[in-house]
Amino acid sequence: MPYWRLSGFYFFYFALLGALIPYWGLFLRDRGFDPVAIGELMAILMATKIVAPNVWGWLGDHLGHRMLIVRLASLVSVLVFAGMYLAEGFWSIALVMILYSFFWNASLPQFEAVTFSYLKERAARYARIRVWGSIGFIVTVVVLGALVERHGPEMVLPAVLSIFLLIWLSSMLVRDPDPEPHPTGQQSLGTILRRPAIIGFFMAVFLMQVSHGPYYAFYSIFMKDQGYSETLIGQLWALGVLAEVGLFVVMHHLLYRFGARKVLIASLLLGALRWVLIGGFADSLALLLLAQLLHAATFGTFHAAGIHLVNQHFRGRHKGRGQALYSSVSFGAGGAVGSLAAGYAWQGLGPEMSYAAAGAVALAGALVAWRWILDREG
Repeated sequence: MPYWRLSGFYFFYFALLGALIPYWGLFLRDRGFDPVAIGELMAILMATKIVAPNVWGWLGDHLGHRMLIVRLASLVSVLVFAGMYLAEGFWSIALVMILYSFFWNASLPQFEAVTFSYLKERAARYARIRVWGSIGFIVTVVVLGALVERHGPEMVLPAVLSIFLLIWLSSMLVRDPDPEPHPTGQQSLGTILRRPAIIGFFMAVFLMQVSHGPYYAFYSIFMKDQGYSETLIGQLWALGVLAEVGLFVVMHHLLYRFGARKVLIASLLLGALRWVLIGGFADSLALLLLAQLLHAATFGTFHAAGIHLVNQHFRGRHKGRGQALYSSVSFGAGGAVGSLAAGYAWQGLGPEMSYAAAGAVALAGALVAWRWILDREG
């Protein structure tokens, strides 16, 4: 198994998120956009995940050459993002974001399928490879935070373009795994999707990502308005992902002991607590630190349990589309709805109520998971 080559791609892919999620909102506000416009533009990053992963997932399942798709998508992302240097105004920036995110979002679900093809029956060890993505996020969010504080939000553009280039280069180092035989007598994708437990799973992951809307779109802006420096804001983001790293080290033990269903429910409950802490106690650094440590649950255990369930239920010719559906329903539809709603809530209700609403949405997701995802399915 090419451990370091797989890990390298995750490192750079999530390093890009370490630049975009914490600092893109600050960049957009520096360009003069209001909260509603920022929410709409941030929603674009998520909304393209609704369509793009499924288009590329269908191609990957039928053609079988997943790494070719990853390489081409990564290269086009580099070329398109360069157009951001020429973009001015809402619609030109929106167009570039639509195009580069359509291709960028094609990469991860296909690469997840490649990773599990290499892991075979050692799927619980996925976290040990994925942890390098978290490390890439930490490195980027800390370094770029210091650069933004010193030189301003325009530093985000060259940082993101450089990381896009590194994603493409790292994709060139991973070859397509040997083709896997499709299971005989496999159920159709529609039959799988009609199972109550699968419907409940997709509802729960959708609600979890909706609840992340105020965090992904406005956390850095909120912290800046509370008087925290960009360097400290970067360190707060990094602390959350550092907690996620520690969690990934023992994640396979948690899945073996408790099962994916219980881990998913616990993640959603802790997510509700996290959003209440951020929105209600932003003046307390100690409670903000606690809230960031809960990122180990709201992303770490949540994502690992989600990937585990997808790999369990979508096999053979459905593997790529299963990963694509998970990405499009949760990070795509859920993230887009969350970011868009957060923009309007932020302007109309204020930060505290926006985070309180996010907590209620996460709690609803926990109830859905408890009711519909069965123990025997997890």
